[in-house]
Amino acid sequence: MPMTASSASTTPSIKDILATASKANVRLVRLQFVDIHGIPKNMSIHVDQLEKALNNEMMLDGSSIAGFRSIETSDMCFYPDRNTFQVMPWDLNGRNVATVICDIYNPDGTPFEGCPRNNLKRVLAEVRELGYTFNVGPELEFFLFEKEADGTVSTRTHDKGGYYDLAPDDRGEAVRSEIVEALDKLGFEMEADHHEVAHGQHEIDFKYADALTQADRVTTAKIVTRKIAAEHGLHATFMPKPVFGVNGSGMHCNQSLAKLDGANAFADPDGDYQLSGDCHHYIAGMLANVEGITALTNPLVNSYKRLVPGYEAPVYTAWSAANRSALVRVPAKRGNATRVELRSPDPAANPYLAFAALVMAGIDGIQNKTAPPAPTTANIYNMSPFERKEEGINALPGSLNEALDAMEKSDVAKKALGEHIFNEFIKAKRMEWDTFRTNVTPWELDTYMGRF
Repeated sequence: MPMTASSASTTPSIKDILATASKANVRLVRLQFVDIHGIPKNMSIHVDQLEKALNNEMMLDGSSIAGFRSIETSDMCFYPDRNTFQVMPWDLNGRNVATVICDIYNPDGTPFEGCPRNNLKRVLAEVRELGYTFNVGPELEFFLFEKEADGTVSTRTHDKGGYYDLAPDDRGEAVRSEIVEALDKLGFEMEADHHEVAHGQHEIDFKYADALTQADRVTTAKIVTRKIAAEHGLHATFMPKPVFGVNGSGMHCNQSLAKLDGANAFADPDGDYQLSGDCHHYIAGMLANVEGITALTNPLVNSYKRLVPGYEAPVYTAWSAANRSALVRVPAKRGNATRVELRSPDPAANPYLAFAALVMAGIDGIQNKTAPPAPTTANIYNMSPFERKEEGINALPGSLNEALDAMEKSDVAKKALGEHIFNEFIKAKRMEWDTFRTNVTPWELDTYMGRF
């Protein structure tokens, strides 16, 4: 079983990794990383170059990666995290393949501040200085769609299953089971997987682990899912709202802080709702800062077509101990399982940036000892705008443009990303919004061309 990114005390030696690669007859090794949008990138090397890579001697052109460097300062270095070396559960044209997740460094040996993984490690180190570690349990949703004869992607689903359906109605079950089996072989710990509400929609729930490990796993899970779907002639998409009129895909994030001795910092059997003061402050921080980090948890123009009432996507800034219409929910389990669930994030989010923003939002509440509002027990979707205003319940941004406006004003977002990523992310997303804003869509042609 592969090591997790947090298992530094048992980091395998270069010699150990070379022996593992030789025993598994590995021929290709992929040096994996992500850009600021969370898009997986890699450089493939022959196994003969693996030792050189593990000694941090492989370089890349950072000017070709979104949000990295300009052409004048483009030379950068791969720094593989040896704990993440994995032999993949498939071959490529008969050649066994391994991957290792890399941090990106400057040529002088310093961490590159624009690398999302480096940035998350920085944030987690700051959280540790405050006496905590940050754990996340993401619930990753996606659709499986059929392809046309020419290979283009349709929005026809591979099955007619619904929530928790089994075969024969859920014909996607076999594909999802194969995906989960592959992730299990990679050492991922998953709590559950099932069919979601919409036809062709599926969910895989990860058991909680430290945020860096989970960001690595979410990124790798997307690669594995797409690979196995393609083998079945299908396309897997993590687009938040690919089909009008049905539920979109989310990535609910269950979060908890642990003290350095491992005890759950959110649990207190004598506290209100059996939650500690830290947990109440964390919830308050989430609610106070969520609008400013929404562009990170929901980063696409399309994300805001999911974040509308009526499709189980919470859009109102309230919390509850049970109510699923609330943005922040505290699931029923207590003790060591005590956690806070944010229900707005979607699977298009860059997990390294999203997790950094989530913990900084909550920590802001702890540091300022912010008190949360009273929990909401009513179905918020049935409340009138006046009733929501009376309860102090706001709405999340309604578009990527509104989310970027809120992000630019957020000190928490700036702290979570650092200056480089913050500025590059805003710039890239402003361009994305402007392209969308000026584009003429098929809906506009269908609706207006014959009438005006």
